[in-house]
Parts: sequence; C-alpha cells; structure tokens
Amino acid sequence: MAISLFEQKTEEELWVEFKKTKSIQLRDAFIRQYMPLVKYVAGKVAVGMPGNVEFDDLVGFGQFGLLDAINKFDPDKNVKFKTYAVTRIRGAIFDELRQMDWVPRSIRQKSREIEDTIVELESKLGRTATDEEIASAMNMSLADFHHTVLKVSATSILSLNDVWYSGEDSDRMSIGDSIESPSSLNPDVIVEREEIKRVITEAINELPEKEKMVLVLYYHEDLTFKEIGQVLQVSESRISQLHASANTRLRAKLTNIRKGIM
Repeated sequence: MAISLFEQKTEEELWVEFKKTKSIQLRDAFIRQYMPLVKYVAGKVAVGMPGNVEFDDLVGFGQFGLLDAINKFDPDKNVKFKTYAVTRIRGAIFDELRQMDWVPRSIRQKSREIEDTIVELESKLGRTATDEEIASAMNMSLADFHHTVLKVSATSILSLNDVWYSGEDSDRMSIGDSIESPSSLNPDVIVEREEIKRVITEAINELPEKEKMVLVLYYHEDLTFKEIGQVLQVSESRISQLHASANTRLRAKLTNIRKGIM
C-alpha cells in the first residue's frame, strides 16, 4: 500500500528507487499520493470555464499529466516533484481542451479582433495600450470592452499554459515555466530556448503593473483569485477582470512575436 511505502522510506528515496526500477507498485503509490494535486489543479482551471466543461473531465485529463510527470520526473534535478507535476497536469488539461474545439466561432472571431487591435495600437503608440484606448479603437464603451474580454478569456487557452516548440516537435516549452533541463539538447536548440524565454519575460514585463502582479500571484505563488483580491485589496471580480485582460494582452503580444521568431 502507498502508506506503508511512504512510511518505510522517504519520498526522495522512493523517487531514486523508481528511477532505477520503474516499479509499477511505486508508480501506483505516487499516483495515489498526488491525486489530490490533480483535483486542485483541475479546480483552478475550472474557474471561469463555461458550464459545458465538466470538473470531472478536467480531473480525468489531469490524470494523464500526473502519470506523464511521474514517468519523466528526474530526482537528480533540483526541482520538487509537486512543482514539476503541476506544470504537467495543467498542460495535459489544456492540451485536451484545445482538442475539444469547444470555443464558439463568434468568441474566436472577437478574440482575434481584440488581439489585432492591441497589436496595431501598440505598434503605433510604441507602448502598452490602455484599456480605454483599446475600447475606443474598437468603438466600444469601457464596460462593454471589459465584459467582452472576460467572455474571451473564459474560452481562451493561452495564458501562461500555452506551449511553444523550439528545435524539435518533441521539445515542448511552457510559457509559464520551463522546468526540464535542456542538457540533452544541442547548443543551437538551447540558445533558441533561452531566446524564447527572454521574449516571454519581456512580454510579461510590458504588462500594466497590476496585471503583471496578478499573473505572478496566480501562477507562481499559486494563490486563488479571492486570495489575490485580499492581497491587492480589491474584489475577486476585479482580479478576474485583470487576469482576463492580462491573458488577452499576452496572447496578442506573443502571437505577434511568434510570427516573427518561430
């Protein structure tokens, strides 16, 4: 049983053993140990999702990510398994959501319209466009623009979970994090990965300060919207709005940049 295994040895010792033996018993023990993490990540992803996306489906998708994380985790690298697994679980969930193609055509079209407007505006202004400027360019009131951004964000699968490819089709790199060591890659691919990381970091740094803070607290500090609202002393709905706006801006910036460097 999982409990007896974790009582007999430390988790670090069990990972070393699993790396050597690939024991099915150990693999199943790790699955049971970290299933609550799958449900936690699925719960965070479920926030803001349309009603037709079932929580149990997200959990099922996340289980594939957990299994992938267990099989590929390297205890010799200075990374905690939980940190590594969260990225894999979240990535697996978003991969499956992409394949479902459940985004309405009207929302997809509006998303492209917002992105194109942001790219055009910022190329003219030479700086980050404000919400008021974007709304004006789209002949919308600020309130309507914010409402539209929230609708688009709820069906958008970008944010920091998007995946870029560098070097080879099998070399996946999460925007939110790049945990796997590139030691097995050739020098050209390593350089390309570093360039992508630099571009992504710059894009995030160009966001308005509050939006950047929300991303940091949500993705790196793992806080909920309610907790972030308490930190920034604003309502949970305001945090949801800032998160949606940040995602939309990032999608516009990174889509435009990717066309030029990928």
